[in-house]
Amino acid sequence: MTLNRKTILLTGAATALVMSGISASADDLRFWTTEEQPERLARQQQMAADFAAQSGHTVEVIPVTENDLGTRATAAYAAGDLPDVIYHTLQYSLPWAEAGILDMDAATDVIENLGGDSFAPGALAMAQMDDGYAAVPVDGWTQMIIYRKDLFDAAGLAAPTTYASVLAAVDALHNPPEMYGFVAATKVDENFMSQVLEHVFLANGVSPVGPDGVQPLDEAKTIEVLEFYKAIAKASPPGDLFWDQSRSLYFSGNAAMIIWSPFILDELAGLRDSAPPTINDDPTSRDLAAATGIVTTFAGPSNPDGAAWGDLRFFGITSDAQTDAAMEFVEYSLGDGYEQTLAIAPEGKFPTRRGTAEEPNKFRDLWATLDVGVDRKAPLKDLYDPAMIDEIVAGLDAAQRWGAADGQLATASKIINSQVINRLVREYIDDQRDAAATVAALNDAIASVE
Repeated sequence: MTLNRKTILLTGAATALVMSGISASADDLRFWTTEEQPERLARQQQMAADFAAQSGHTVEVIPVTENDLGTRATAAYAAGDLPDVIYHTLQYSLPWAEAGILDMDAATDVIENLGGDSFAPGALAMAQMDDGYAAVPVDGWTQMIIYRKDLFDAAGLAAPTTYASVLAAVDALHNPPEMYGFVAATKVDENFMSQVLEHVFLANGVSPVGPDGVQPLDEAKTIEVLEFYKAIAKASPPGDLFWDQSRSLYFSGNAAMIIWSPFILDELAGLRDSAPPTINDDPTSRDLAAATGIVTTFAGPSNPDGAAWGDLRFFGITSDAQTDAAMEFVEYSLGDGYEQTLAIAPEGKFPTRRGTAEEPNKFRDLWATLDVGVDRKAPLKDLYDPAMIDEIVAGLDAAQRWGAADGQLATASKIINSQVINRLVREYIDDQRDAAATVAALNDAIASVE
């Protein structure tokens, strides 16, 4: 059992139980998880059973609806009745640590015990606090530019890793209605447009928040963002576009590039009957997957290092936890039990921990062997070549979100959820104002978000 930085005081009775090898009920752990679908819940219950067999600590797996997680955690904290470990989304890590819900020392010790250099840097950065880490990164995914690599290769085009290379490909391949150069998100009231826009802004190093909260958008960099987005929107079909049209047009062979989540990976390979590729007459064909390339990190002209848009999940050890046993459970879940953790939904659970000191790529290689799909199953390594697998996983190295590094994720979320950026960018695309006036309107609107 790993000891954390806290001094653990055992009562005489508890000490006697430990010494006699009798399992005390206090050793039972409670684990909240938002992965509540029956198949995913069953996998977690099996992992808990395997951990109990190895450690002697039983774990009660408790499903919690993601939308209810914040209010339930706040109420449990007030009542002194938090679970030992919570599987949670990015937006809770820093606020919960600052509020005292999470034990930062315990999370930091787990990361140090497992080896900080075994984690993806971008994932760790999102949990970074002044004196350690708010929670332990477990898994995540990065948004991707999905592109027709076969068409790019035939035209001698570079992969779409920059604004410039995307636009060069649009110029070469856009030939509507047979082929649209891009399918950009333009439906203002869809979260999909918010995600895509944040990715494009991050790629050029632009954020509406900084260490002190809301900050004005840099005019020159934001104009570059706007001009790029207008160009890909003009190379898209008319109308209000979101994830549905972008997937449908790519699957039918009528789009050269789209931006999507990795949950498209099994569908591309014909493994899901509800969303089959229609590029040919065989809905189970892997031809489109074979013709596809992906880019996770891309760059604008003012940010040559680029960025990936990342969605991360964490294990938070709470301030009410039986700390050592909870740490042991988290270390198991990212060690001997990591295969079960990732196998819950491999296409959306990239390993934040790549391997061990002895085997640096152990978990990255393991992840590629896990089955994806719904109606048919296949491991990712059988669907995509090793270079593409490397690109998929490497996205977490550069994963970012507005406000995450500055402790301003909540402020950024309010701006995103207001959809003012979506609305004003769409008005610019529709030629209602010029780029400079749009930057000014964005800054006014962002400053007024409460």
